Amino acid sequence: MEKIAPYIPTNKVRIVTAASLFDGHDAAINIMRRIIQATGCEVIHLGHDRSVEEVVDTAIQEDAQAIAMTSYQGGHMEYFKYMYDLLKEKGAPHIKIFGGGGGTILPEEIRELQEYGVTRIYHPDDGREMGLQGMINDLIQQADFPVGNNVGEEELELLSAKKQYAIARVISAAENYPEESKDLLDKVHAMAAKTNIPVLGITGTGGAGKSSLVDELVRRFLIDFTDKTIAVVSVDPSKRKTGGALLGDRIRMNSIKNSRVYMRSLATRQSNLALSKHVAEAILVLKAAEYDMVILETSGIGQSDTEILDHSDVSLYVMTPEYGAATQLEKIDMLDFADVIALNKFDKRGALDALRDVRKQYQRNHNLWEKNVDEMPVHGTIASQFNDPGMNTLYKVLIDTLNEKAGAELNSQFEVTREMSEKIFVIPPERTRYLSEISENNRAYDNWVNKQVEVADRLYGLHKSIESIEESSLEDKDRLVKGLKEAFEAQKLDLNPHNWTALENWKDKLATYKSPVYTFKVRDKELKIETHTESLSHLQIPKIAMPKYSSWGDILRWSLQENVPGEFPYTAGLFPFKREGEDPTRMFAGEGGPERTNKRFHYVSLGMPAKRLSTAFDSVTLYGNNPDVRPDIYGKIGNSGVSICCLDDAKKLYSGFDLSDPKTSVSMTINGPAPMLLGFFMNAAIDQACEKYIKANGLEKEVRAKITKIFADKGTSQPVYQGDLPEGNDGLGLMLLGVTGDQVLPADVYTQIKAETLSVVRGTVQADILKEDQAQNTCIFSTEFALRLMGDVQEYFIAKKVRNFYSVSISGYHISEAGANPITQLALTLSNGFTYVEYYLSRGMDINDFGPNLSFFFSNGIDPEYAVIGRVARRIWAKAMREKYGANPRAQMLKYHIQTSGRSLHAQEIDFNDIRTTLQALYAIYDNCNSLHTNAYDEAITTPTEESVRRAMAIQLIINRELGLAKNENPLQGAFIIEELTDLVEEAVLTEFDRITERGGVLGAMETMYQRSKIQEESLYYETLKHTGEFPIIGVNTFLSSKGSPTVLPKEVIRATESEKQYQINMLADLHVARKNEATEWLDKIQLAAVQNQNIFEHLMEASKYCSLGQITNALFQVGGQYRRNM
Repeated sequence: MEKIAPYIPTNKVRIVTAASLFDGHDAAINIMRRIIQATGCEVIHLGHDRSVEEVVDTAIQEDAQAIAMTSYQGGHMEYFKYMYDLLKEKGAPHIKIFGGGGGTILPEEIRELQEYGVTRIYHPDDGREMGLQGMINDLIQQADFPVGNNVGEEELELLSAKKQYAIARVISAAENYPEESKDLLDKVHAMAAKTNIPVLGITGTGGAGKSSLVDELVRRFLIDFTDKTIAVVSVDPSKRKTGGALLGDRIRMNSIKNSRVYMRSLATRQSNLALSKHVAEAILVLKAAEYDMVILETSGIGQSDTEILDHSDVSLYVMTPEYGAATQLEKIDMLDFADVIALNKFDKRGALDALRDVRKQYQRNHNLWEKNVDEMPVHGTIASQFNDPGMNTLYKVLIDTLNEKAGAELNSQFEVTREMSEKIFVIPPERTRYLSEISENNRAYDNWVNKQVEVADRLYGLHKSIESIEESSLEDKDRLVKGLKEAFEAQKLDLNPHNWTALENWKDKLATYKSPVYTFKVRDKELKIETHTESLSHLQIPKIAMPKYSSWGDILRWSLQENVPGEFPYTAGLFPFKREGEDPTRMFAGEGGPERTNKRFHYVSLGMPAKRLSTAFDSVTLYGNNPDVRPDIYGKIGNSGVSICCLDDAKKLYSGFDLSDPKTSVSMTINGPAPMLLGFFMNAAIDQACEKYIKANGLEKEVRAKITKIFADKGTSQPVYQGDLPEGNDGLGLMLLGVTGDQVLPADVYTQIKAETLSVVRGTVQADILKEDQAQNTCIFSTEFALRLMGDVQEYFIAKKVRNFYSVSISGYHISEAGANPITQLALTLSNGFTYVEYYLSRGMDINDFGPNLSFFFSNGIDPEYAVIGRVARRIWAKAMREKYGANPRAQMLKYHIQTSGRSLHAQEIDFNDIRTTLQALYAIYDNCNSLHTNAYDEAITTPTEESVRRAMAIQLIINRELGLAKNENPLQGAFIIEELTDLVEEAVLTEFDRITERGGVLGAMETMYQRSKIQEESLYYETLKHTGEFPIIGVNTFLSSKGSPTVLPKEVIRATESEKQYQINMLADLHVARKNEATEWLDKIQLAAVQNQNIFEHLMEASKYCSLGQITNALFQVGGQYRRNM
């Protein structure tokens, strides 16, 4: 494709970019906003998960010409129409709307949206035809019109009423048409002169954390003064080369989503300056609008910038402890002029020394020798940490200084404690080298193996020599044999006794796998398994093929690095044999309301001996929210997943499946709100067990009478399953809808049933918050709080003996989907896993207690490395867990669950996707995965249909039950290429561990967004090769059909129905009325548990009986803090 020149705009074009509500797919919009900037525009980037109101308010406050959105998660019709309506309603119909969403927005939907008033929705085929730059040129050209040119008396009159569109237009007039608007601005100046509005100026070096700090100040201001308003002006530098600018402060701020806050981002529009020349005008406009306080934040482009002083009453200088030697402080002008200094990122090394040095320098600069150095206005803060004591102190000091210096009348009631900023460490500082310790440990093990193999080879040589000489007719053979035997015994001292035992028992081991039946134990249960299967040709095909080595060195290396399945280091698999009658097949479903997904589960699992239910939730649930009539939420209810917002939903979702049966396991793909969904699931399982007890003991009549009375007393009716029960659903789990077992059974009986259920229930909840922050974006709480919740769940599991349910599914799948190559996927996933190990150990948990509750979930592509990803993962994990952490065999086993690659599902020639999925499934099954989810071929363009899900499951059923070679359970062992790939990938992963260590471990690397950048870089590399055709993809960029292989339109589009959405909303309203008192009580209790450092999950188990998902999320936001987005 020929290179397209960027369009050169004639006006200063401002564009707001974001991903839609409950949508974490921000990789595409990130690339787009970069190209928009490079084409000379000022971009206000909001990142992922943005409501229509947030985007519209931003566009109005920023006086942008256009909004560019990405929407992949469904609900796009309601989202874009609501945006168009809201812009009109709020007085900004001129702002243009652009969007895209891969193949998820269908051509007829694009037509409907464009007819409604949306300017343009781009389709993948537009991208293929126009190219990225071509699409961006088209967008900017349509947004290239003047703003601020026709502003008059009407806007002026609306200023003091704080009409945001009027304020925005007056600022634009000052910025774009200062001469033409002189009369208007003179009137603004006169209005401003009558006010006494304090201005706080904030400056500092780039990356000092000014935006997060401003966000925390605004949050405290809004809590402190419930009747006051605040305005923020933020300045970012323009690029000299293109004239474009990234106005990136809003993305970091959560508190500005408030009707009492106005924010405006300005580009400097000139080089080497920290402020725009229009800052003064913007501040005067905000004073004229009578905001109670104005914060001015400058771009961080230098240490010596003092321009801020001209525009503010009180100035705050933000720096970090990483300024170099103390003499550098003498060069910072702002230490002469700033009223207050914040030493942010106070968790960095040397922070206390830095605090002392900066205070001394301030004392020197201001000649304050008569005062104690500790009284200098320098405060350590960690703005990124929720409710940081240092931030509390800084806020109070700033308010007092504004009152004193600017005559502000801000009577703060804010409570401040005397404690200092102290980082709540997830990983103790002395443990940050843990990944390099693991790579050193594993390499040491490999070196030890090599040395032991050398010894074994020498012993074998001596042994063979002894045999040969003994059989010979040499005259002095007795003397020679005696000498060799002495040499043998001396050499044997260098061989580890366990290794000698392994060599001695080798022939017995071979015999074990040759005998017809093999007996072994799993969790104290004795299992007998046949070791061979018979082919149609009547050959005995071994399930485990053993090597034919005779050399002791070869046998020893194989035993120490490969070994049979079920033995350390578990390279070939965790268990000696696969369970008979239980394929690794997972049944996937998630659409509409709980009833529809329940029907799909029963349909795909009918007649299957084991039920492995894999649940996808809608994006409303994924972000911890409740269904609502608001259009941008309403459109997403039950789309791309199932809507679950309370305990009754969970009961209906899994009804008819016995959750206590060892052949049933449930996996829930949910992260941010995982603890809440886990609470719903566990209580659903407990109430199912109560129901079984009621029926077994003939208590049905008595219990039904109790239930009738409960609802009669409340004046409401019992919830019911909507529609008929599907085939296979016996109604188990539906008797106690609307109530819980403890309301109808004696307390001692309920307690016993609860304990027994928790000990047998099987499944996993994803809950992997680290990979969400690195790759997927469904974080809802601050990272520290989310990790604390994960730790609380694990502690609860240990206390309640929950042994068969995984507290976290450490996921590489989403890292891969975001664009990482297989080695990066494996390295980042294992490094995240070891981070949980270190965190749980630091909380005092025993590795043998929590190790078995960890599982892993990978994506399988068709790169060569995917052939060995499972065996490498198992080997690295086992060596580290046994050799470094001293874990027992159960904790050494890495559970390897696979989903075929979603990234390789292309929207063109979708029939070919099944071929790719088949190859990926082969990789996974040959690599002895513990479970496998094969993607449906149409998943790139729609929610999978029943037909496509059956086809996807048939792929692995055919491999498992029909493919002859798959009857063997270790087909990869002994292949030269597999051994070579295993060694290459293992070393590449250990090298990546060392790179992460250099950046302060996983959490340190996350601070500088190392993982995100790496993933994005690899994603772009793949996309570039795909685009140029260097990487051939059949039916996408080569071997195209006669029609050019356009994006395929789905035959059947699965969307939630109106009745399903309405039912979810009405059912939720009934719950809120029926359980109002209990909900209030338990929401208070979980907040108190959080503040008092108790186990939050223990309280959540009770709260989830009465509260809805959204209620719990909002309660926890207030005590744990909201996730802060990254650029």
